[in-house]
Amino acid sequence: MRAAVLHTFGDDLAFEEVSLEAPDPDEVVVRTVASGVCHTDRTMQKGANPLPLPLILGHEVSGVVEAVGRNVTYVRPGDHVATCASSFCGTCRWCQRGALQHCENKGRSRPAGRPPRLSLDGTPVEPFVGLGGFAEQLLVHERTLVKLPQEMPLDKAALLGCAGITGLGAVRHAAQVQAGDTVAVIGCGGVGLNAVMGARLVGASRIIAIDRIPAKLDFARRLGATDTIDASRVDAVETVRELTGGGVDHAIEVVGIGPTIEQAFAMLDTMGTATVVGVAHPDLQVQIPAAQLLLEKRIQGTKMGSTRFRLDIPFYCDLYLSGRLDLDALLSRTIDLVDVNLALKDLDAPTGARTVVTF
Repeated sequence: MRAAVLHTFGDDLAFEEVSLEAPDPDEVVVRTVASGVCHTDRTMQKGANPLPLPLILGHEVSGVVEAVGRNVTYVRPGDHVATCASSFCGTCRWCQRGALQHCENKGRSRPAGRPPRLSLDGTPVEPFVGLGGFAEQLLVHERTLVKLPQEMPLDKAALLGCAGITGLGAVRHAAQVQAGDTVAVIGCGGVGLNAVMGARLVGASRIIAIDRIPAKLDFARRLGATDTIDASRVDAVETVRELTGGGVDHAIEVVGIGPTIEQAFAMLDTMGTATVVGVAHPDLQVQIPAAQLLLEKRIQGTKMGSTRFRLDIPFYCDLYLSGRLDLDALLSRTIDLVDVNLALKDLDAPTGARTVVTF
């Protein structure tokens, strides 16, 4: 199969023929139809969190099942599916608690002693988070997949596997925003825009989108933001307080840097909650005024929107098909695999929502 392969951190991906093993009993071969280009892919390309090389990036994937191992029961050839990095084993303590995102045995690689799923001239190839979506095919554990309605457009479905479940889930599951609450979303990329849509879906009374790029704020207003703040021109915290008369019930932080995390806490009203979605550097430290905790303000994190992806993704598909979730607006453009290097570089100064590689 043809794939975009990373050999050296910081370099472009190379287009090569990668060998795919036959599926093990619990594995599935998927023909890739669409694969979103996420900022996390760009971060991994630069080597911020070094992974084994050679590496196939891409983790927002939809496609069609081509073959299944003999023990697979969830899907069969011809099924339309999406992938999720939040795969699960079903038996560890976190799966038993319903927190699949913290599963201790995600099945991202084969057990010791088995040949690797992917190889290049005899060298094992690492699929990012067990997926490797910048390729014509995937070989994955069946528990990384969710079945989709046959009528769901697969280019839109790809958006749900990371940005969708993370942004929507941060609002629904982690923050548990209630109808009538006020919400600020800091960072209006793919995940942040999904958080804006999630706040609208649950009935938030005021949704304040905050970013430094006017084009992103235009997207946010289209998707349900009632107010927008250009943080390059004004003090975001003071502006939020002025708009709301004191602060918001929820601040959803989707950037993952110290200043915005601290701003999220600072713009809360009494008993408000700041939910940090952005993936911060492991060494990052943030400071919050301890006295503010007496006002029962909270700060918390979430991983992949605390999602239950086999329940959530079909639900979001239904919302899209009924016209209640505007995934069309999130898909800024589609490209061929040969253009993926340019799309990754564009993430350094993004102006659109999501680029999707289509096969």
